[in-house]
Amino acid sequence: MTTPNELRLLPWSGPGDKPCYLSTDDPDSYMSRLADNIEAIQLSTASALLEEGTEALDDRHTSLDEMRCLVKELTGALRDIFRIATSRGHLLTASDPRESAY
Repeated sequence: MTTPNELRLLPWSGPGDKPCYLSTDDPDSYMSRLADNIEAIQLSTASALLEEGTEALDDRHTSLDEMRCLVKELTGALRDIFRIATSRGHLLTASDPRESAY
């Protein structure tokens, strides 16, 4: 059984935007694989939005409404990426034996 510091922060939130966690010893479980797949989609989406944002900044004809829409999408992607980074950081800390020595 996993200990509380080994809970995986999932790449989606629950009601009220509260974080969701997974407790499992099996990295190949259905929920682990689902979370991995969703993270991959979120990273791919963020990459595409980054490219779109770069193009929009280089295009003098990008309207204010288009930029607002892009900023909204980029903000959502950044939120997803931050959640993934936080989750992976916690997993690294939980699995690093040097961290538990302190």
